[in-house]
Amino acid sequence: MDDLQRLEQLIRARHCCVSIVTYEESDAVELVRRAAERQNKSMWVWSVNRGVRDGHRDDGMPVSETEHPAAALYYLGVRENNSICVMLDLAEHLKDARTLRMLREMIDLFAQGGGMLVLIDHQDHLPAVVSGCSTRFELSLPDEAELERILLETLREFHKENPIKIDITRHALKTVIRNLQGLSARQAQQIIIDTVSEDLCFNSDDINRILAGKRQVIHSGGLLEYIETPVDLKQIGGLRRLKRWLKSRQDATGEEAAAFGIDTPRGVLMLGVQGAGKSLCAKAIATAWHRPLLRLDPGALYDRYIGESERRLRDALRQAERMAPIVLWIDEIEKGFASAASRSTDGGLSQRMFGSLLTWMQEHEAPVFLVATANDIEALPPELLRKGRFDEIFFVDLPDTTMRKEIFEIHLKKRKRDPEKFDLEQLAQVSEGYSGAEIEQGIVSGLHKVFGMKRELTTEDVIEALRESPPLSVTMGEAISSLRKWAKGKCVPAD
Repeated sequence: MDDLQRLEQLIRARHCCVSIVTYEESDAVELVRRAAERQNKSMWVWSVNRGVRDGHRDDGMPVSETEHPAAALYYLGVRENNSICVMLDLAEHLKDARTLRMLREMIDLFAQGGGMLVLIDHQDHLPAVVSGCSTRFELSLPDEAELERILLETLREFHKENPIKIDITRHALKTVIRNLQGLSARQAQQIIIDTVSEDLCFNSDDINRILAGKRQVIHSGGLLEYIETPVDLKQIGGLRRLKRWLKSRQDATGEEAAAFGIDTPRGVLMLGVQGAGKSLCAKAIATAWHRPLLRLDPGALYDRYIGESERRLRDALRQAERMAPIVLWIDEIEKGFASAASRSTDGGLSQRMFGSLLTWMQEHEAPVFLVATANDIEALPPELLRKGRFDEIFFVDLPDTTMRKEIFEIHLKKRKRDPEKFDLEQLAQVSEGYSGAEIEQGIVSGLHKVFGMKRELTTEDVIEALRESPPLSVTMGEAISSLRKWAKGKCVPAD
């Protein structure tokens, strides 16, 4: 059932108040207009600048003295309570007691008259008393077929004024459409226009330009971040069990696997010491599985307005689903939902947010593979660790001697140095208790030192750099010991 059919169903079912929260106001108004036409209903639109006007006519004259929201509500409630009446950006005006009271009374009149009030706003700021008696309506993002139509129509319209050369295969076109998934119609149109206006061409070279445009849109939302840095699993030392697990499930996402009775992998939780390679693993999973990597910052979800934080989380998860198949990475998940594990003073917001995440983890059907990382197990709500939330919970410990040797080799090669010219055995011995990130930093510090001295890096330089910077296992020994004790028997060792 598409958006138009869903809205018509609400009209027929006599829902007297519907709330639509969206940045795509014109799309929402057009949807309501089409639904009203198909249901043979009059339609009125109110804005604070223009007052009440006929929603079926672009040139409709406004009704005089209806600019004030209370006056508009009274006019519509008394004279047009059998119509579809759209109120734009009303939420901010409901801070006025008179306007709020008028809205509540008019909702009752619309219920009696068989009409519908449609509240369209860009943020979910409705008072609780209004939210409780209104029906939430979510606008769907365009699917592949709709995006193809938008793409072709946009190119056709642009070509009329600015002739463009089109040279693209069907396969490349499908890739472009897939890269536009997760965007609204307006966002997709703007990215297409920005892309072709550069060189007045549309070809396979535009695949990366469109992806870059999408990346910018995602970043501007502030909730999801498109991570570009490709990391190969071979660039991560150790973690053999985790790597085997990931490789065994790499192909378990298609129709053939489903027919064989295999469920699509849903996600992993990686607990462990800071700098042990958890974040690198998230990047490597996306690279190995040939999926885009999106990072969700849970701290950016919280908003001072009631209900807005929950909406932002829903929007982020819905956008992730629309962009599937992807890898969704929540780094240091305990920082975003720690309050849900304790008696917080946020009025239960953290618990509601956490509950929304758990519900989504349990019920979502889109191929979104969730990778969550955590450093502090005590800050995590116990519900997150229950069996079934994740496919597996891995514990990433500090590297042992063999792993440290491998890590030194990887990072020396990364810095254009020949590992055979270094005593890797000695380096592995003296770096006991160091994480992979700390080992890398030791090499970097050594390079900075010898660069100023105009000579090559040696084993002794790296050892000296390591000794000058004590590892976390010394400064946070108690916390790491406690983490290991908790993980024993509860988590699968990553190595």
